[in-house]
Amino acid sequence: MSTRSKLMRAALGVAGAITLLALPNMASAQDKYVIGFSQGTMNHPWRVAMVEGNKKYAEENLKDVELIITDGQNSSAKQVADVESLLARGIDVLMISPLTSDALTPVVQQALDAGIKVVTLDRKVDIPVTVHVGALNLPIGEDAGKYLVQALKGEGNVIEIQGTAGASATNDRHDGFVKGIEGSNLKVVASQYADYLRENALKFMEDQLQRFGPGEIQAVYAHNDEMALGAIQALEAAGRLNEVVVVGVDGEEVAFEAIKAGKMAATFVYPYVAPEGIQIAYKVAKGEPVDAEVILPGKQVDASNIDEMLGTGL
Repeated sequence: MSTRSKLMRAALGVAGAITLLALPNMASAQDKYVIGFSQGTMNHPWRVAMVEGNKKYAEENLKDVELIITDGQNSSAKQVADVESLLARGIDVLMISPLTSDALTPVVQQALDAGIKVVTLDRKVDIPVTVHVGALNLPIGEDAGKYLVQALKGEGNVIEIQGTAGASATNDRHDGFVKGIEGSNLKVVASQYADYLRENALKFMEDQLQRFGPGEIQAVYAHNDEMALGAIQALEAAGRLNEVVVVGVDGEEVAFEAIKAGKMAATFVYPYVAPEGIQIAYKVAKGEPVDAEVILPGKQVDASNIDEMLGTGL
């Protein structure tokens, strides 16, 4: 543990109650680097995979790390409070996947001002940090748009189901998609934030199926697989799935199964930043040199390669 961490712990103690999903501290805390991992939400499989993957790697490989994991419970205010508590505990590195960039930027700045190194995962904040680790959402959105242009031969109406308002991933997956369909006759006829949740997407899609009759919707572009699966559920219930091309993002195993079954056209694998997150944070804690941005590769999955991808999803 750094001298700064020891001093902060002595001065501040352990601040307030915090939702912990922490690795047990089996050895003296003085023998460990203390890494705080603030997750914005644990409300769907991709986020759970990020937490569990990094936690498992640390348990098995980093015996000199105390990893403290918090769950923001899909609330920016809760996540800010979580980070403040982690700072008071005297962490050496803050690893954070921010729910929204604007709400979490000030507390990340507070960490940097206190000399704490910051590693952002997946989503960014509005200031430079020590390292950002994640895939590029903008080209994924663009690839999804180009895929639909080709699948629909450049013509058709699209419903876009967006993620969380204000999240960098949402902004980039939307902006990339707009670029991808540019110059075609594809038209987004309805769009709404569904917070990356299947149930929200299901309700929105049910409403749109009342608004648009048979033959009036040709595609659904969802910012993640959970929302794509919610749209598929609504389309199946209405008996209209065979007339709509559905595309998602993330690479969930259940999405791969839907592609194999012919219910979903494609998804774009977005790495869940594990174990890369904790690997980079550990290097940062030890003072090893790292790039300011570590880009993880994505991959398009559709009928052409689904057989090789089954069993590899999160």
